[in-house]
Amino acid sequence: MKLLAIRRLLRIQQVIIRYRLDDLLLDLPLPWWLRTLSYALPWRWLPRKELSLSRGERLRRALEDLGPIFIKFGQLLSTRRDLMPPDIADELARLQDQVPPFAPEKAVARIEEQLGAKVSQIFARFDVEPLASASVAQVHAAQLKSGEEVVVKVIRPNLRPIIRQDLAWLFLIARLAERVSSDARRLRPVEVVDDYEKTIYDELDLLREAANASQLRRNFEGSPLLYVPQVYWDWCRPKVLVMERIYGVPVTDLATLADQRTDMKLLAERGVEIFFTQVFRDSFFHADMHPGNIFVSTRQPWNPQYIAIDCGIIGSLTPEDQDYLARNLIAFFKRDYRRVAQLHIDSGWVPAETKVNDFEAAIRTVCEPIFEKPLKDISFGQLLLRLFQTARRFNMEVQPQLVLLQKTLLNIEGLGRQLYPDLDLWTTAQPFLERWMRERISPLHLLRNLQQQAEQVPHLSQMARETLERLSLPVAAAQKNEAPREPQWAARLLGALLIAGAATHGLAAIVEAWPSWLMLAGGLYLVLRR
Repeated sequence: MKLLAIRRLLRIQQVIIRYRLDDLLLDLPLPWWLRTLSYALPWRWLPRKELSLSRGERLRRALEDLGPIFIKFGQLLSTRRDLMPPDIADELARLQDQVPPFAPEKAVARIEEQLGAKVSQIFARFDVEPLASASVAQVHAAQLKSGEEVVVKVIRPNLRPIIRQDLAWLFLIARLAERVSSDARRLRPVEVVDDYEKTIYDELDLLREAANASQLRRNFEGSPLLYVPQVYWDWCRPKVLVMERIYGVPVTDLATLADQRTDMKLLAERGVEIFFTQVFRDSFFHADMHPGNIFVSTRQPWNPQYIAIDCGIIGSLTPEDQDYLARNLIAFFKRDYRRVAQLHIDSGWVPAETKVNDFEAAIRTVCEPIFEKPLKDISFGQLLLRLFQTARRFNMEVQPQLVLLQKTLLNIEGLGRQLYPDLDLWTTAQPFLERWMRERISPLHLLRNLQQQAEQVPHLSQMARETLERLSLPVAAAQKNEAPREPQWAARLLGALLIAGAATHGLAAIVEAWPSWLMLAGGLYLVLRR
């Protein structure tokens, strides 16, 4: 892996030299020592031919040459127009669906190999020229023999070796950073890269994407908020995906959206609602929501509906993370900074010995200035910088399971800034979170949880019986050589456990009464008998 990483590093250096990216870096206001160090780079002493490309084109082409991981980084940057100059952001936006395609004959060959039949036998029409091309796959328009208009998504050839090389380099950097820096150890870079490795390899399996799309479509079936195209499972394989073709306006085509009189305020608010619905109601959220994957339906501009494609990257949270995150956000919206500090300590996100008062004051100092401001007036770059400084001061560890969520939040915020800069993010999100918390403690939700717990009681009873039998085996063997003696301590311990289990599931008697009473009776007998 180390040799692979070194080879990839040399390739990155070659691309940097070819597109003069070091010149872009030196145009920035750098410290004198770093600018002096640049003169030690050997290629800067060699004559170099002038490039006719703009700085945005140079950066875009470099990322395209370096492969999917770098392209995805460029896609993320393209949504942050508050952080990037307009000319660079415009060029990087082309990475969303205008990556140079691979040869159509290779796409046709892969489709026929995966589906086991000629393209002409499967489709009534197949457009050889790709409809769109992205970092991992490209898409061709087609029509099934049954008449449905579809798109055919095909994975790019020879991706795995490139991804493996990039990941080897990322792992090398992460391990080195953990060895030399305590701050890096707090950020847990190896775990973050490990999670990203699983994510990127999952994205290469189009059957997984098809399953994700089907689940997301089911979650929003009949919803006015979001439409997800239908998957045609008969024609899906690991490297080929066939799904319904959608017709909508790209979410970044602001001119067309304005021409059809789209309610931009409602559109931006619905984007926030979709995100929180996916995260908290379903714990199943689209984690690659860059503008190239989002369209707006043309049917009812006054009641706009999003259309989502490319469900290759999906995130989810545990119930514990959902609960802590929701409570943190609600406390944050209410400016209850002490509650935010205490929740961070309770969840283990900061060390248990952290002083609540100090942490509360630090959070208030960072967050208070951004309230009562629309998105256009909030400097998220400055906010993130100060949050990182606060996290470092209090040894807050990065939570790898939240990395995808943080990435998606950046995409959503960048999208909202483009659609409706006056959007009040806090006012939009707070009612949804409060409603979700109320529903979590509603009688119906509690009864549903009790029913799920009651379904586990027969299994617990079986486990208890098997445990008792195993504890009795040594006693039975000992009875051959000495007087009979009961394993009093073991039986009483098991009895106590049964009573605790019965207490835990006691309310479940509403749904399924006999297992709880059986556990209670058995536990009392084992504890009280002599």
